[in-house]
Amino acid sequence: MRRGKVTDGARFDGRMLRDVVTNDNTASDVWADTAYRSRSNEAWLRSIGRVSRVHRKKPRGKPMPARTARANAAKSTVRARIEHVFARQKDQMGLFIRTIGIARAETKIGLANLAYNIDRLIFHERRAAIG
Repeated sequence: MRRGKVTDGARFDGRMLRDVVTNDNTASDVWADTAYRSRSNEAWLRSIGRVSRVHRKKPRGKPMPARTARANAAKSTVRARIEHVFARQKDQMGLFIRTIGIARAETKIGLANLAYNIDRLIFHERRAAIG
């Protein structure tokens, strides 16, 4: 994760894609859930040379085509590794954001990210020491 954007809960996630995709990322793939799939986001990703790995939505009133379901499942194997970080912060670290002011929310999220990263560093250091 190179950049994040903290917004109020009413803000639609799909509009924040341009705020979090950076030019310093050496990978060309962008992985995201269905909230980020729109014609404008897809066109913008192509224009900056990125490959969209955004999940596809189920057609309204129809079953999901098998091909789309398989593609979404393949994308989910990558995305799940990232989602586990957020789940761990919410469940085990008790991260729940209800503050007055966006600056306090940013601080709380930043500290949770720092604590998670330190915890992972300790895990990997212990693992390396054991061999």
